[in-house]
Formats: sequence, structure tokens, C-alpha cells
Amino acid sequence: NVLSMTDILSLYDSITLGEMSGIRLMNRTDTKFVTTKQMLRKLLLLAKDDYCTQEIDGERIAPYYTVYFDTPDNAMYCRHETGHANRQKLRIRSYAKSGQSFLEVKTKNNHGRTHKKRVTMPTFNPQEPQHDLMFRPQDDCFKDYEEFLANNLRYDPTILTPKVENHFNRITLVNKQKTERLTIDFDLAFDNIRNGQHMEMGSIVIIELKRDGRQPSPILKHLMLLGIKPMGFSKYVIGYALTDDTLRRNRIKPRLRKIAKLMAQ
Repeated sequence: NVLSMTDILSLYDSITLGEMSGIRLMNRTDTKFVTTKQMLRKLLLLAKDDYCTQEIDGERIAPYYTVYFDTPDNAMYCRHETGHANRQKLRIRSYAKSGQSFLEVKTKNNHGRTHKKRVTMPTFNPQEPQHDLMFRPQDDCFKDYEEFLANNLRYDPTILTPKVENHFNRITLVNKQKTERLTIDFDLAFDNIRNGQHMEMGSIVIIELKRDGRQPSPILKHLMLLGIKPMGFSKYVIGYALTDDTLRRNRIKPRLRKIAKLMAQ
């Protein structure tokens, strides 16, 4: 009798969004792990005494929507795929439950640290996303975000277009010491905006450990016990590569093979 994700999460103490806001970790180190839903159930049972789970309006699993932008020659994708440590992404991230959307610039530096800057997008509707959204100088949309983009983005925003979007469900855990956050994403589905390709990732689960500096982490011993190893996984890069055969993928081929293997389990 397999416990559902909801059953297992009901064993956890909860933490509110308000309490979570104290744990910003805006200057943080991230480590990602890729596994399956079957392994995730085991992990969640092992970790239940060390972590609280975020609860919003009685729900412990939150649906997310994201759309990623890139240049006409996919410069952001290419920088990531060719292994540049210093790179950026531009996306709109929506929290489907609250209806809140943010325009976000994610910058990774040579030291492996991720900085995220964001601004709210009150007019964006994730239920009916605009696939032709552009930051054209003549549009009000551009005026609203011009300063934010000028201050944070290294690319010319006026040439960027939406490339790929995703939907997924997320569980957020916080350790009892409040020194780290763990996001667990599953039920991933990608849609390529340019060619209409749709891809669902089945049982794949992406776990991301976000912590300030080098604090000891209770989850690491459980991950080791279950044989879940660190693995880079950019939702943008993997989602784009899986829905467009024309993109170069030399460096991420081994990763795509591992993911295919996990999906086949």
C-alpha cells in the first residue's frame, strides 16, 4: 500500500509563507539532485523529523508556471550548454495558487553562487500566458520593466522572445534550524513556444538544496543512503533541449541519457 505524496507530507510540521520569508537565502549555494517519485517517497519519510513543509491555504503541494526568454540565437541556452559558469536567465515565474507573477533575472557567477533579482508582474496571467510577449520600447510593458532590466540583465531585452514554458508541482521544505530550504519539483511538463512540441517528464523529480554558505545539512545523509547523487539540471536547458532537436547538446548528452534512464524506470 503506497502512501501518496499528500499522506507523507501530512506527517510533517508545517511552516507558513510568512515564517518562510525570514529565510531569504538570496545569496546562496545550490545543489541539485535528480531522482524518481518512488525514491522521493522514501526520502520524505526519512526526513520528516528534520524538516517542516511550507503550507499555503491548507495546501502543501504548490503548482508553478514558468516561461523562459532568450535571444534569436539562443545565447542564454548556448552559454549554459557550453559550460560557462558565468551566465544569466530571464523568466516569468507564476505561483498558480496565489496568481502572483514575477519577472526574474537569475545570475550565476564564477564562484557557483546564484543571485536572483525579481519584480512583480501584476498584469501577467499564467492561465492565459501571452506567447508573443516582448519588451519593445514602444510598449507600456517595456516602460514598466525598463529600469529593472537595465540594472540586472546583460542582454538587450528588446530582442528577447519567449522560448519554452513549463508547469510543475513543488514541495518546499525548511530544516528545523532554518538554515536551508529544499525545493522538490515533480510532474514537470514542457511546451516549446516556437515549434509546439510538448514533453512530460513522468516520474522525474528535481530536488534543490539551497543554503547559505556551508551549513551542515540533515538531508545529505538521507540522499547518500538512497544513492541519490548530485546532478546539474536546468529546467530551461533540459526542457528546451528535449523539445527542440535543432539545438546543440554535446555537453548535456550524458545528462539527457541519465534522465531518459530514470524516466524508463
